Amino acid sequence: MGRIPLISGNWKMNLNHFEAIQLLQKLSYELRSHNFDLVEVSVHPPFTNIRSIQTVIDADRMLFKLGAQNCHFEPSGAFTGEVSPAMLKKLDVDFVIVGHSERRGLFGEANEMVAAKASAVFSHGMVPIVCVGESLEERENGQAEVVVEAQIRESLAGLKRDEMSNVVVAYEPIWAIGTGATASPSDAQEMCSHIRSTLASMHAPAAEKVRIQYGGSVNASNVNELMSMPDVDGALVGGASLEAASFARIVGYEDA
Repeated sequence: MGRIPLISGNWKMNLNHFEAIQLLQKLSYELRSHNFDLVEVSVHPPFTNIRSIQTVIDADRMLFKLGAQNCHFEPSGAFTGEVSPAMLKKLDVDFVIVGHSERRGLFGEANEMVAAKASAVFSHGMVPIVCVGESLEERENGQAEVVVEAQIRESLAGLKRDEMSNVVVAYEPIWAIGTGATASPSDAQEMCSHIRSTLASMHAPAAEKVRIQYGGSVNASNVNELMSMPDVDGALVGGASLEAASFARIVGYEDA
């Protein structure tokens, strides 16, 4: 069986809990005919909205997967302001984004911390979406593949063999996030193929199983071409996921 595409909406630091519920309900209506067995969909609200979103998903029997945007690597303790994977698991979270470029760039999260978070997410029965990607300067200097390969190797270093096969990787070129610029489909395919080759060198059986998302100004106009690439298995969507009709068009790319 082939890899099932995963389209993830990262709501970032947006929406109060009432607005989040409204967005979810609108999205559910827009996707009322969507086959979630063919294209999986996860939504990643801010921490303050997760409980509200989880309640609505359960009450209305929606088929969305619930996601978080980050977590700490410890299950509990004196870590003021942090949220543990154990807490997220109690809220029926399925996917947790770790190592997003905004976490790496703004909060100084290095590959070692990302690896600790990825392992912690798995140990609590959830799946990490591990983000990697190069800066514009690194791409222009011809270092993009070297940088991303190092991120993959170091960020997945602590995973067990079965976890290696189930992790989700999101390739997000930093220069394309929220800028309107998008890697060309061929550029996205080239890097996602390199990521898959790197995974194969780490644990061969994982290479064909791991889902690799593309992220970076994904929208309804470019998603079809991106998703036609053989090593692109989904999308991590930022701004366009905050508008129900727009995100629904991305999710329903096969119907366009």
